Amino acid sequence: MADLNERDAKLVQYLSEAYGKERELETALQAHIAMTAKGPYKKRLQQHLKETKAHAREVERRIKQLGGGGQTLQSAVGKLTAVAKGPLHAIRGDGEQEKMLKNAKTEYFNEHEEIATYLAIETLAEKLSDSETAKLARAIRREEERMASFLAGQIKSLTGAVVREDIPVSLRRAAKPRRKKAKKASAKQSAAKKTTRRKGPAAKKAGGARKRATKKRPATKKRAAKR
Repeated sequence: MADLNERDAKLVQYLSEAYGKERELETALQAHIAMTAKGPYKKRLQQHLKETKAHAREVERRIKQLGGGGQTLQSAVGKLTAVAKGPLHAIRGDGEQEKMLKNAKTEYFNEHEEIATYLAIETLAEKLSDSETAKLARAIRREEERMASFLAGQIKSLTGAVVREDIPVSLRRAAKPRRKKAKKASAKQSAAKKTTRRKGPAAKKAGGARKRATKKRPATKKRAAKR
């Protein structure tokens, strides 16, 4: 590899990090696809595997154009890490839906890591007036954002499937009986208040009669004293 100036060396460094991640994810995606049932999710993973391979080729080509080597040490390490991780994906979770959910969460995390990586490359290239690298990073970032958006919806869908698969219907709605008890207690309180309001006028009349009787008593005593 030829000696690079500071500008190109920094660009190659960032691109090499992205390249290593792309190669790592190739193996991870292949493992996830093997575990995924047929349907839209599996089809989208297969499509994204093709995108990931294309991203690696495009990034590698740009590294060479800038004077960097083909496969860097970091990309080789990333590839080995992915090979080590591959078998672990096959033993995740209990049911099929839960395994796919855990894979989707991992993929979602990886997509956002890639989005951050390419955003940094895009910004670096713009600051260094490298329009070609900036354009490449922007295009890849947008594809990663589309995949992340798909995975967000998939995580919601798979979580619902796990609930249906693992949780009995009776336990999903356990809070409803408590509401009925609260309504009955409220009805009793309302009835008690109405009864109190109805008794109010009669109680006032009785109280007034007692006061009048008390005022008349002293006069009766005075008359008896005169006699």
